[in-house]
Amino acid sequence: MQIIRFLFSQYRVFFQYSHYYLYEHTLEELNEADFLPSIQNYVFKIVNSVEQADKLVTDGFEFPEDITKARYRLTRGAIAFCIFVDSKLAHIGWVALTDEAKKTFDSVPYKVNFSNRQACTGGTSTILEYEGRGLMSYCYFRRFQFLNEQGMISSRNAVEVSNVASKKVHAKFNPRIYAKGRYIRILWWKSWKEIPIQSTENN
Repeated sequence: MQIIRFLFSQYRVFFQYSHYYLYEHTLEELNEADFLPSIQNYVFKIVNSVEQADKLVTDGFEFPEDITKARYRLTRGAIAFCIFVDSKLAHIGWVALTDEAKKTFDSVPYKVNFSNRQACTGGTSTILEYEGRGLMSYCYFRRFQFLNEQGMISSRNAVEVSNVASKKVHAKFNPRIYAKGRYIRILWWKSWKEIPIQSTENN
């Protein structure tokens, strides 16, 4: 299975053809109890600098295996939202408040109005052994809570049409699915097309 995942990840370095639903979440007060994970011994951390990441590692926490990529994202302003179980990273998701930060974890070129208090989320990943424990839902709650406290009005993100698990999580937050997007990338050539969701509802 790991070999298959590796080959697939390398394949997508050179070519990508994907369809996405584009989500917009209006940020509002939420009840944390509605999103708590079904696991007790977890630790939640927000990491917004390389120094904080290094401190976590020093304190015995396991940060992402690809620490170089994580460091790059942090230096460009992306913010990591992490859930650890027994000091092991079980889930991570990212937030961007600028376009520069967004590009470090999300290459899909949908528009985010950062200048008008809109943010975006992405780069979400759960370790296999902790899937189905509600970590993604809880991490999204914490991301939306953070953005709301920062004075953001809304948040956008892209979810692949085939990603059933992610769509189920987003549905818990009553989002607006405003468009469907098609993304094609062959080496450095890229093509992006958005279709308002009303045009696709009956297809």
